[in-house]
Amino acid sequence: MIKNINILVISIANPILVGIYKNNELIETISNDGKTSDILPSIFSSILEKYEIDNISYVNGPGSYMAIKVAYIFLKTLCITKDIVFKSVDGFEFNNNSPIKALGKKYFFKANDDNIIIDFLKEEHTIQDFKLPNNISNIVFYDDTLPNYNLPAI
Repeated sequence: MIKNINILVISIANPILVGIYKNNELIETISNDGKTSDILPSIFSSILEKYEIDNISYVNGPGSYMAIKVAYIFLKTLCITKDIVFKSVDGFEFNNNSPIKALGKKYFFKANDDNIIIDFLKEEHTIQDFKLPNNISNIVFYDDTLPNYNLPAI
């Protein structure tokens, strides 16, 4: 069993990405299409057989509300039962601050003041896929792991 492992989960879009890191360096990537509720349990079943996890971080928003909620509940429960440190991170860290799909034809945008706004996609915007970084030493992770839904006012 490989020890001192950090896991990063990006489940707010398809494919779901799970990065396995040792000494902050990416050693394995898991990419899988489908529903978070179907995929995360099977991914972590195989991960737990091979690795001893110290830390799990997940993207807590913005993005698919259901994916965020399911990932939070699953990962928080796993971390509590296995005594693993749990952290969160902003989704814009992993797609070069490009717009993230919201509701219908609207997208989440990160404004210059770091506030998140919801608007329609314009021609000048490009959508970039989410990517796991090769090294996570410069990523800012947060202790507050609650989902950040960024729900628009009704």
